[in-house]
Amino acid sequence: MPTMTSTEPFRVVCVVGARPNFMKIAPLVRAFAREPRLASTLVHTGQHYDEAMKASFFDQLDIPSPDVDLEVGSGTHAVQTAEIMRRFEPELDRLQAGAVLVVGDVNSTIACALVAAKKDIPVIHVEAGLRSYDRRMPEEINRILTDQISDLLFTTEQDAEPNLLREGVDAARIHFVGNVMIDTLLHNRSRCRPAAEVLDALSAPELFRQSEGYGLLTLHRPSNVDDPKVLRLLMETLGDLARELPVLFPMHPRTKARLEAAGLARQREENFLPISALPYLDMLGLMIGARLVLTDSGGIQEETTALGVPCITLRENTERPITVTAGTNTVVGTDPGRIRAAFNDILATGGKRGHIPDLWDGRAAERIATTIAGWAESRARS
Repeated sequence: MPTMTSTEPFRVVCVVGARPNFMKIAPLVRAFAREPRLASTLVHTGQHYDEAMKASFFDQLDIPSPDVDLEVGSGTHAVQTAEIMRRFEPELDRLQAGAVLVVGDVNSTIACALVAAKKDIPVIHVEAGLRSYDRRMPEEINRILTDQISDLLFTTEQDAEPNLLREGVDAARIHFVGNVMIDTLLHNRSRCRPAAEVLDALSAPELFRQSEGYGLLTLHRPSNVDDPKVLRLLMETLGDLARELPVLFPMHPRTKARLEAAGLARQREENFLPISALPYLDMLGLMIGARLVLTDSGGIQEETTALGVPCITLRENTERPITVTAGTNTVVGTDPGRIRAAFNDILATGGKRGHIPDLWDGRAAERIATTIAGWAESRARS
């Protein structure tokens, strides 16, 4: 297995696969480029198959073109995971990696971690230890299994370490470093497109620009969009809320397809605006300008906490409890009454104020790079 020498940096193969990964990998690539003891190779699995969205994220986040693109595309969880493994293995043989770094909890994460572990190549997991304790979520299975086969586990919040210790992970492998998603947010906050400009580009009705503000909605979890009954109930509830506060709805491609299949697709309305998915910098500007956000996205729960924007999470649980205990997040599930109560509270009081969690300071990737370099040096000496 390759190790670090006095003249050759330790090579980390970094895996990116789906939309949430792009924001997490960008600061890591920058941090590795500044650490002379490390070199990185970027592999894009192609799990995210919307080419326009993929390109916009690479361009806007200043991520270099991937060294390898596996071009896997869509499929069932089993088909997609298997195809990533099949295509990743020969590339890993060719790249002579010192370690494989995976982020988050998508299918690319577990697939590439499994290939590396079976070839006795160390696995590094960024965003380890998060748990919803709901194994109906495919992401929960990916998180648990990836953590079990990882050699270095980097956590975003202090609650994650007890989760890992209960599952038998050696404490020496766990490092609390902060949140690379927030690295990206802080790096790009001054670069994002102001909400007013995004609304103008979308030709949004004047109602969205009034002093009462607007709500921002995202939906993509299978539990919310795959069951037509649940999806119908959510769309009816959110449509009702939009009569009191206009709602902007950037749609994940998969969500858009589910709405169309269920006969629930809606046209633009004065107070409810379904649109195509947006580039990161546009979405960040809209989050900053929103009066509240309704979502089932884990990453958006974190981003709204960092921005101080009230967030209503349309799930029964969250793997990011720090956003509830310290941040601006309220978890309400899909019950219309609970959604309405949280919505009304925010309109009446401004919602939870919260505070920025520990180490969400824009330097998580730096800490990760330093830790990996020291760990690699220690391995080389032993």
